[in-house]
Amino acid sequence: MDLFAPPVGFHFLVVFELFPQTPQDFRFQEVSGLDVELEMEPIKEGGQNRFIHQLPVRNRYTDITLKRGLFIGSGITLWCKNAIENFVFVPTNVLISLLTPEHIPLQSWYVINAIPKKITVSNFNAQENSVVVESLVLSYNYFSTIGVESLIGGAASLSASVSI
Repeated sequence: MDLFAPPVGFHFLVVFELFPQTPQDFRFQEVSGLDVELEMEPIKEGGQNRFIHQLPVRNRYTDITLKRGLFIGSGITLWCKNAIENFVFVPTNVLISLLTPEHIPLQSWYVINAIPKKITVSNFNAQENSVVVESLVLSYNYFSTIGVESLIGGAASLSASVSI
């Protein structure tokens, strides 16, 4: 594998910390929404009218959308149904991993306390020969990125703290 080439986005794995699960629970065709944005608070400085300082306040994480073919009897489907229909929410963690051609995680996102927010089933159309796709939108607290950079960054901060 060439570490200097950007990775492809079609080889990934999604694992829910739910039990029981079926083999269908690991099969997704699309993941979107792994976004984090730093909220800023504007502060006007007295006596200096040319600009406004922007100070960081908190991170804001967007919802994650997972798409897959509609599966009947899936553990994830039962988890969602229990939340949406019965209003019984059981937060779970989700690991989303980008894989190398050798199926080794290159980078992972560990999503904390996810709950289902929305389920959408694609349209039925008698004039098309397409798979029925369900979309699952998850709300969650935050995610942590696990990858080579975090190991390098961890080593750099460790060496910086040791040298002080």
